[in-house]
Parts: sequence; C-alpha cells; structure tokens
Amino acid sequence: MIGEDFPAVLAAAQQGDEAAFAALWHDGQPALLRYLHVLAPDAAEDIAAETWTHVVRGLARFRGTEQNWRAWLFTTARRRVIDQTRQRMRRPATSLEALPDLTLADLPGLRSPDAADLALENLATRAAMGVIASLPPMQAEVIMLRVVAGLDTEAVAQLLGRSSGAIRIAAHRGLHRLARLLAEAGVTR
Repeated sequence: MIGEDFPAVLAAAQQGDEAAFAALWHDGQPALLRYLHVLAPDAAEDIAAETWTHVVRGLARFRGTEQNWRAWLFTTARRRVIDQTRQRMRRPATSLEALPDLTLADLPGLRSPDAADLALENLATRAAMGVIASLPPMQAEVIMLRVVAGLDTEAVAQLLGRSSGAIRIAAHRGLHRLARLLAEAGVTR
C-alpha cells in the first residue's frame, strides 16, 4: 500500500508522471498477478496487461481513495477475466500441448521463463495459490480479494455483486477449508 502519499502519487500519475505511474504499478501488480493466477492461471499475465491498458485509459477520470483505487484495479481485472472466459467459450482453442504431433518439448527455446513466475516461485507463493485455487471459486476469489488485494468486505461485496454477509461467510468457509487442507498436508504454523 502506498499510504498517505497516495493522493500525490495519483495526481502525478494522472498528469503523466511516469515515476508516479510506476509507483502505482509496483504497488498493484504483484497482488493483481496473484489474484489472476487463481482466477485464470493460463492467462494471468495477458489479463494483467489488458487490465493495465484499461487503467491507463481511465486513469485521468479516476477519483477516490487508495482503497477505491485498489477496488477499481481489481474490478477492472475481474471484468477482463469475464471477457476472456466469454471469448474462449465462443472460440475454443486447442493448446499446443494437446496437439498429438507437436509438443513444446519438440521446440527448444520457444518458451522462456516468465520473470513474474520465477519471482512467485522464489517466494513459495505458487504453492499457496495452488491450495487457494483448489477452493470453490467463490471462496478462492473472496480470499484473494480480501487477503492479497487488501480490499475490505464491502468493496469485495460490491465487486462480486453479493451481500457483505455472503462475503464474510465465503471468507470464513474458505479460510476454514484452507486450514483443513493445510493440516491434511502436514503444514504447521
């Protein structure tokens, strides 16, 4: 979180200051990628890029606090996930891995490691995201928005179109299920 400097950073970014926009990006991007890796693991980076494109286009019109900023960023990302899901349903594609006569292993050098993925792996975050992704979708999304994005219950409720009570229940059930999964896996505090 940027904190008390947020209004100044936002104003500077809205005036075209690259360093100020970079501060917004550095603050939001890690949590955004973690959130998207749970919702759309195969397209998280692409959706993050689309999200930031939309943010850049609408930045001058944005008004609000840092909490409003984070809610706007994650709402934009969630809408991009929905758009991508709809597009995939209309135009299904076959991945390269599914093609019988050609695999990525046959094409050395085609894929290079993604810097964001390497950073996440180094922080042991991927394993945690995998456990969260195993939760029912509503619970996983609520936990990611509350814990990773840092949004409050009301912001998450508005973003997901649910009541605050439903969000609290989903968070409670998701955290309870996570605790059970971690206990079964032998993970201790």
